[in-house]
Amino acid sequence: MSLSTPSAKSCTLGAFELRWTAPRFEILWKNKVVWKTPNQGAFLKAFENELEAKESRGFFRMKERLSARWVDCNILSLEAAGDGVVLQGELLGDTVLSWSLRFTLVDGEQLAFHVSFLEDGQRQPTCVIMNWQMDKNERVFGLGTQFTHVDLKGKKVPILSQEPGIGRGVQPITWMMETFFGAGGTTVNSNAPSTHLLTSGLKSLALENKEYAVYDFRSAEMMSLQIYATEVKGRLFFGETPLDCLEVSSRLIGRMPPLPSWLQQGAVIGMQGGRALVEQRLEQLKAHQASVAAFWLQDWVGARKTAAGHQLWWNWEPDEDTYPEWGAFVRRLKSAGIRVMAYVNPFLVNVASQKNVKRNYYQEALEHGYLIKNQKGAPYAIMNTSFSAGLLDLSNPKARQFVKDIIKEEMLSTEVSGWMADFGEALPFDAVLHGDVEASEYHNAYPEVWAQVNREVIAEAGLEGDVAFFMRSGFTQSPASATLFWLGDQLTGWRAEDGIKNAVTGLLSSGMSGFALNHSDIGGYTATTLPHVPFPLSAVGHCRSRELLWRWIELNAFTAVFRTHEGNQPAKNYQIFDDEQTLAHFARFSRVYAAFSHYRKSLCEEAAQKGWPLVRHPWLHYPDNDTLRGLEYQMMLGPDVMVAPVLEPNQRSQRVYLPPDHWTHLWSGDVFKPGGDGEWVTVDAPLGTPPVFLRSHGRSTCQILEKLSENKCLGG
Repeated sequence: MSLSTPSAKSCTLGAFELRWTAPRFEILWKNKVVWKTPNQGAFLKAFENELEAKESRGFFRMKERLSARWVDCNILSLEAAGDGVVLQGELLGDTVLSWSLRFTLVDGEQLAFHVSFLEDGQRQPTCVIMNWQMDKNERVFGLGTQFTHVDLKGKKVPILSQEPGIGRGVQPITWMMETFFGAGGTTVNSNAPSTHLLTSGLKSLALENKEYAVYDFRSAEMMSLQIYATEVKGRLFFGETPLDCLEVSSRLIGRMPPLPSWLQQGAVIGMQGGRALVEQRLEQLKAHQASVAAFWLQDWVGARKTAAGHQLWWNWEPDEDTYPEWGAFVRRLKSAGIRVMAYVNPFLVNVASQKNVKRNYYQEALEHGYLIKNQKGAPYAIMNTSFSAGLLDLSNPKARQFVKDIIKEEMLSTEVSGWMADFGEALPFDAVLHGDVEASEYHNAYPEVWAQVNREVIAEAGLEGDVAFFMRSGFTQSPASATLFWLGDQLTGWRAEDGIKNAVTGLLSSGMSGFALNHSDIGGYTATTLPHVPFPLSAVGHCRSRELLWRWIELNAFTAVFRTHEGNQPAKNYQIFDDEQTLAHFARFSRVYAAFSHYRKSLCEEAAQKGWPLVRHPWLHYPDNDTLRGLEYQMMLGPDVMVAPVLEPNQRSQRVYLPPDHWTHLWSGDVFKPGGDGEWVTVDAPLGTPPVFLRSHGRSTCQILEKLSENKCLGG
């Protein structure tokens, strides 16, 4: 990096000092250096290129063609300017490119920044790279729902909402899915990425841009942000502790409202099959004294068989053949204390060939121009599994109102209390949108708007606090609108790349990105057996085992929501109703979940007030503990509950790290008092007794133990 001025220059913004001392620019907060440019190389670069994004079933392949580059950076000045401080300079390359980096004070813990380029008839960049110094031992957390890696140091992570993939590295299934369907995915694909990061050195950053971006942490001592935009807007966040940083970042990202109280009282039973089967299952659950909050009936619109197994008819009205007198059925369950949840997504399929359909919403949307279009002006047909569908153009206010009216008329009018708001990741970059909105800029915004639409429906119906929807897609500011997230589709297996471990990793990473309320499907979703082959194929045919289901039940009892899913192939996956012991196990842990309801309520209030997640990486509470900082599969529910779920088959004991404090083993009552830096302990963990510890002097410990005893949960 060459510099034209060797002298020092300093400007102040509130508690911040911005200092340029050649060859380095740095930011101080409360007299401590918190951000600085790299020791070597330019901190700012730019390129002119064309980005090509090919979409297939919600997966994207990105290619670019480079036509110009500016890779040598000169800093020329640092000056106070109006209400901010401006760093200016030049980029040298094919031509000379003048740039400006403006900082403004948001509040005592936030700085906004804006990178722009002088518009003087010169060639303008379409891609910007910013580099910042890191400590070689600094860990990187966040970037939304990351499924495979909690610590992203050493990784290159695309920030693009898309399907995570099937297998994600589990072979040979990943190769097969990628080869035949383009659906294998990678270890860094995510439905709900975020530009927000938090490092162990308390560097915290988020962008306000929605364009495609890539973070690169492969350099030991530098973080790199590459964004495909002509300018960059973002925030730097500062705090004394990790939780402080999360509170500050939530001022931009948004905070999620407390969950409805009914949703906290027991299990949400995900099932399909119709009214009579629901009534039968409810009687079975009552016989085992299960705590049941709701039935989640995704097939309320009718189901069909596809290449992936069981999927739904995406025409958002009740299927009276499956659920006769739907509204009366929903209200009758509600009067008995059991809510009903449903399903919706922003796709529509043509149901002209279906019988007993009152309205064809696809045809209505088509006639009004509410679907996204391809380059020829025709409806853009997006392939899902073995069928294609039209995607609502949410950039069109009338299309947003159209789907809001559907939700109100078809679900809320029947007193449905919540729903899965599925998908949101598939907007093609070459789609034609309303009002000449650029699809490449709107792609990552689409899941945020999808959340806004669903939230507005609830608010307009006057049902805030009583109705909740859960989403898998998201982006940086989705928490401002979403009421609940879920982790999408995990493989029904044990592997770190795709399976039960993803549930823990996803909860921890998303929690450090502002996605405060999140959960997973109990048992996972994706079975990869061939639907019409009656036996699993070795190494290829993944399906849910009894033991996997039991361990996932144990895990999810200590998360935000306790919800089952039959999966894409219900007959191949083990289900909670398949034997009496499994149903008893599930019923017991539904009562365990219910016993924590008061405690979770307090955590929901913290989420709403501070943006803190319910499920937390232990490092958030013990930031100086090096051992906790490196854990990937141990988690906390708030400050008082330590959980080390069993995530391997045939494992009946578990090694757990306990930080300095007094910890009570939930099932035995044994007390552990690790001192100093904490200690590793090994505890028995047979099926039914996952390693869970309560902080002995926690604010809710006594109440939790009393409720567990009252609910008859403490027996193994």
